[in-house]
Amino acid sequence: MEKLDPRKRSILRAVILEYIVNAEPVGSEALTQKYDLGVRSATVRNELAEMSDLGYLEQPHTSAGRIPSDMGYRFFVNHLLELQTPSSEVTAPVQEAASEGDVLHEMLRETTRLLSRLTHLLSAATTVNESQLKVRHAVVTALGPESALLVLVLNNGHVENRLLECPPGLGLDDLGRVNERLRETVEGRTLAALRRIKPSSMNAGVPGDKLMTNAMAVLRLASRDLTKGVVITEGEEFMFAQPEFQRDARALLDLIEGITDEDVLTSIHALPDEQGVSIGREHRNERLQAFSVVRRTFYVGDEEAGTLALIGPTRMSYQRSIPLLDFTAEAVSSTLTRLLK
Repeated sequence: MEKLDPRKRSILRAVILEYIVNAEPVGSEALTQKYDLGVRSATVRNELAEMSDLGYLEQPHTSAGRIPSDMGYRFFVNHLLELQTPSSEVTAPVQEAASEGDVLHEMLRETTRLLSRLTHLLSAATTVNESQLKVRHAVVTALGPESALLVLVLNNGHVENRLLECPPGLGLDDLGRVNERLRETVEGRTLAALRRIKPSSMNAGVPGDKLMTNAMAVLRLASRDLTKGVVITEGEEFMFAQPEFQRDARALLDLIEGITDEDVLTSIHALPDEQGVSIGREHRNERLQAFSVVRRTFYVGDEEAGTLALIGPTRMSYQRSIPLLDFTAEAVSSTLTRLLK
């Protein structure tokens, strides 16, 4: 990528800022009228032509103004971006959404929904490969003489609740022994390993053993459900309102249909840039080449728990989206870490 002198940098930044707002090709007259570039329209026109030759800009039609290329957006993100600190009007509801409830998937649903409303972009959340998640806690609580609740807490913050049938004659001592055996049998194990565990020395005639058998059967079923993986998306309706996709919705429809595909998720998880921003044709996955993706990881303590991403047209407002996603990922990480202390 060739270096740009200060004047070209100023003009490129102005073109991108204008195009982000209006989604229309930008001409030299409009730039000189709105921005203090220190040169005449003819000079700006020459600079636009030179930057087009260098690959930073494109010209849709011969008589049209210029639009940024993927290369131009990349230079903007790497060298010209002035991040906007999110206001309290934005961060307060994000903090609230990231703090609601103690179930990971419910929290991510609320968080992605709010992110899409604030940015008018497609918001996505995925959790780490759940087959390798570990069980932090497993406990059975009696709800009545015939039923109990099995609570499974994973190391990414997800809490899974499952109902159990209680055998007749179950006492508090039996329940205590079951919980002790659960701690010994499943805590610290991965979900993948949980599917293969079978408790030994079980006596179907003993109430505690019967409950343990029921608990293990439910745990194996839960592990199968949980290892299917979770992808949460919000904001498709906002994306269809973007000018690019009003003119041609095929790329957006293809992305929405394929968002749960492993190859698309891998592309989102493994962005090539240390900033967690990938633009247009930088994506090897063709379904993502009409879009930019801003990605951030969230954690439980020091352990990676999942990914939040904003997906939008390449002209997305990077200066606003990046700090907002930074704040959101930190808020989610803080809540999950606090809940699992």
